[in-house]
Amino acid sequence: MEPQSRLQRAAETLRRGGIIAYPTEAVYGLGCDPANEEALARLLKLKQRPAAKGLILIGGEYFQLSPWIESLPDARRKEILASWPGPTTWLVPARPHVSRLLRGEHSTLAVRVTAHPLVQALCRAFGGAIVSTSANPAGAEPFRALEPLREHFQEQIDYYLSGALGGRDRPSTIRDALTGKVIRA
Repeated sequence: MEPQSRLQRAAETLRRGGIIAYPTEAVYGLGCDPANEEALARLLKLKQRPAAKGLILIGGEYFQLSPWIESLPDARRKEILASWPGPTTWLVPARPHVSRLLRGEHSTLAVRVTAHPLVQALCRAFGGAIVSTSANPAGAEPFRALEPLREHFQEQIDYYLSGALGGRDRPSTIRDALTGKVIRA
């Protein structure tokens, strides 16, 4: 199947409320439509992840994250934008409508603009930001290859988007958007 048709199929799966597996910078990730409560609940159950922890939202471009986050003072926004696209996830104050399934027990939302070309294209095909969480049950090692991931989850994932990982060996750094403090190096 051609790359563009695979992207369209993945985007359509997201629009229908499905869960997809896709390559990220370091590991395979699981994603869904961040506005779909059923998909968020299903993804958390699949990962065996407590809803209180929250999830990460990624976009191919900053404007895709804007509907989900509050505006920041210029100096803070400039620092964040200078780190993207790239492996830094920022905890930014969430807009009031953001689901607790997405932000967890926090008033912030973890957001990142990805540098992975396939994921950027996926966000464009979908028309916005998507959920990004490592494709593994809580506490288990993340998957770095598609076939073991497919063997583990089988039909529980609605679409598997194949592609190369982005070459990183570690997850993204997480920083507080208001203070700049590093939460996870």
